[in-house]
Amino acid sequence: MAEAVTDHLNAAKQAAQVADLDPRRALHLPRYGSLRERAMSNLDAAEADLLNIAPPDYVLGQMPSMLQHVRCHLVSSDPRRQALERIARRLGVNDPDQSVLAAPQMFPIDQRRCIVNEERGQIVTAFRAASSASLREQVRLHSFRNVVVVTTFVMTLLAIGVAITGWLYPTLIPLCFAPEEAGAAVVVCPTQQSAPFPTTRPGPNEQVTTTRDIDDAIADTATPRDLMVVELVGLTAAAVAAAAAIRGIKGSSERYGLPVALAALKLPLGAITAFLGLLLMRGQFVPGLSALDTSAQILAWALVFGYAQQLFTRLVDRQGQVVLDTVKGASRPGATPT
Repeated sequence: MAEAVTDHLNAAKQAAQVADLDPRRALHLPRYGSLRERAMSNLDAAEADLLNIAPPDYVLGQMPSMLQHVRCHLVSSDPRRQALERIARRLGVNDPDQSVLAAPQMFPIDQRRCIVNEERGQIVTAFRAASSASLREQVRLHSFRNVVVVTTFVMTLLAIGVAITGWLYPTLIPLCFAPEEAGAAVVVCPTQQSAPFPTTRPGPNEQVTTTRDIDDAIADTATPRDLMVVELVGLTAAAVAAAAAIRGIKGSSERYGLPVALAALKLPLGAITAFLGLLLMRGQFVPGLSALDTSAQILAWALVFGYAQQLFTRLVDRQGQVVLDTVKGASRPGATPT
């Protein structure tokens, strides 16, 4: 058993020191999460093996901590938790019917040592189960954080791709509108607008050069900066939404930084929603809002659509808080996993 403790400690040390990874190998950063989990698992196993060979007095001293650890990570109906609570009551640990000062007199030390030796297997089993449950909670948190990070990265690449496409091909996806009034139209784009031009067909005695094709007017008015400006406005609105969402974020002592990842997700998503929202309006998807009159109105709607990403990320924020709540510690002793 002592050799097993040493082997577990060596395995944890190798994982913590990244001994088996080649520093010259690319893309080894994602493996750090699994190495950290390997180190934690081996430390828990070493501690469980240590409890198997430790003197009864040491186990007695650790009983309050083990009881709290088991209650944090195992449900109340778990038979291993129930067995440990029964043993704790026999040892006078955390017994509401007996005071702390009366416990040593009612439970002689020799009797408590005998109970520990008799129930050592169940004590270690409950402790190991709670440690495994705690590690699974950390793994779920790490997995969810990785999903958020990958999604943020993909959305960032998509937003950059849209901006580059608009810069190279301004007329490919123009976010321009052509409001008409009194037989004249004006092409309005996010950064500039054209001069009014007639849209009615000329009569038999009028010159044909008085009319202008709408596609030519859009091609002359659209600029490479249009999509970039729209996405920048949407990103700014998303940053304001992320700052406003800070008031609802609960602090977390976990190492994975999930609240930061959730806040970073809002930025590229705001840029994309601003672009897609204006694209839907240009396609007359929203009745009555198909023709914006000025460039300022286009940017104002880009601001609204950028902030509207909060409708989607609010659900992600809620799920992230649920995942954080499943990682229980001393600050949340009453939380019980379902």
